[in-house]
Amino acid sequence: MKKSLGAVALLGAAALALSGCAGSGSGGSTSSGPAQIRVWLVGTDTPQEARDYLVKTFEAQNPGSTLVIEQQQWTGLVDKLTTSLSSNDTPDIVEMGNTQAAAFTSSGALASLDDIKDQLGGSDLLPGFVEAGTYDGTLYAAPYYSGARVVFYNTAQYQQAGVSVPTTLDQYISNAQTLAQKLPGVSGVYFPGKDWYNALPFIWANGGDIATQDSSGKWTAQFESDASVKGLQQVQELMKTSLAPKDGDETDGWVPFRTEKAATYSAPSWAYWSIVADENKAPTALANTTGYFALPGAGGGVAPVFAGGSNIGIAAKSQHQDLAKKALEIMLGTDYQGLLAKAGLVPARTSLGGQVAAATPELAKVIASAAANAKLTPASPKWADVEAKGILQDFFVQLANGGDAKTLATALDQQIDSILNG
Repeated sequence: MKKSLGAVALLGAAALALSGCAGSGSGGSTSSGPAQIRVWLVGTDTPQEARDYLVKTFEAQNPGSTLVIEQQQWTGLVDKLTTSLSSNDTPDIVEMGNTQAAAFTSSGALASLDDIKDQLGGSDLLPGFVEAGTYDGTLYAAPYYSGARVVFYNTAQYQQAGVSVPTTLDQYISNAQTLAQKLPGVSGVYFPGKDWYNALPFIWANGGDIATQDSSGKWTAQFESDASVKGLQQVQELMKTSLAPKDGDETDGWVPFRTEKAATYSAPSWAYWSIVADENKAPTALANTTGYFALPGAGGGVAPVFAGGSNIGIAAKSQHQDLAKKALEIMLGTDYQGLLAKAGLVPARTSLGGQVAAATPELAKVIASAAANAKLTPASPKWADVEAKGILQDFFVQLANGGDAKTLATALDQQIDSILNG
C-alpha cells in the first residue's frame, strides 16, 4: 500500500462474519430509488479536486441521490474495515492498500466487479493491482492508483559532495557514504529503521525474494537466502549513513529532505509535491534543486521497487450496489483518473500513465521507468497478518541497530512461514 500501511490483524470472529456476508461475492439485496452513497477514502492522497468532481458528477448523473466521502486513516484500517464491512451500517465503496486487498477479496467482504470490469477499464487496468484485487478468478477490488518509488536528490548537495547520479546499487551506497562524510549533519540517504518498503528493492535487485509458493500452496519465506541477505547487508550500510531514527518509520520522510537534512530520499512519486510546493502550491526553496532518478539495479539498469498504492471495491453488504457501481465507474473513468495523475499519482489506467506529473516531463519518465519494474508483496490472504504483527518493522529496526543480517533473517523467515501457512 502506500505510504505506510501498518495493518491490524483480522480478528477470527470478524473474518468468519465477513465470510458469511456474501458467499457468492455477488452482494446482498439492493434497494431501488435515490439513496446516499458512502465512500471511504484513506489518507490525503486523493486530491480535493478529484473528490469534488466525484460528488458533483455522481449527483448530476443520479438525480435525487447524494454521495458523501468519509475520511479514514491508514493506521488501524484493516481492523476498522473488518468490523464495518460485516455490519449492517457498512460504507458502500471502500479504499484499501494494495497489500491489504487479499484479506478482503478472499473473505466475502466485497462484491464481485466482474460484470463492470470492462466499464472500469478492462485490460487497461494496472495488471499487478488487478492481480492483488482478484481471488479465485473473480475481481473484487479494482486498482485505484499506484505510485512506484523514485529517488529524489538534492542537486546542490550532490555537487558540493562531488557525487553524481548512481548507475548501480553499489554506487548508490558509496554516494551515501561520501555525502554523509562531506556534509556533516546530513543523511546521505534518509532511511529510518522501520522503512521496509524501501528495503525490499535491495532484496529483489540481488535476486532474492520475500516468499515463494509451491504447487501445493505452501509458502516459504526467502529473507535468509544468500541473495536476500546480500541485499539486506546493503540496506544496513545505508542505515549507517542515515541520521533517521533507528526505530522511526517512513511517515513524512520528505520533511528532512525538504529542510536539507537529507541529500537523498526514496519515496512514492506523489511525494514530489510535498517537496517542491507548500500547502498553497507556492514553490519551495527546493523547487529548483530537486532532481530524481530511478533506483539503479545491482548491475545497472533499474531495480525492482515496491509499488505502493490502493485498490477500491464495493461492500458485499451494501444496500445500494447499482449506485455504488455507477460511482465506481466515475472513479475509474478517464476524467477522474486524470485528476489523480495531475496530483502525481500513477492512475489505475495504464493508458493515462503519461499524464503523471505532467508539469515535469523528466519526472514522468522516471516514474514510468520505475513503475515498469515495480513489484508487490506476496499475494496471500494472510499477508495482511504479517504486516499487522509488525515483524518486518521489528526486523529492520534490529538490522538498523547492527544485528547480524543472516541470523535475523532466519528468525524472520520462521515467523513469516508460520503466519502464511497457519
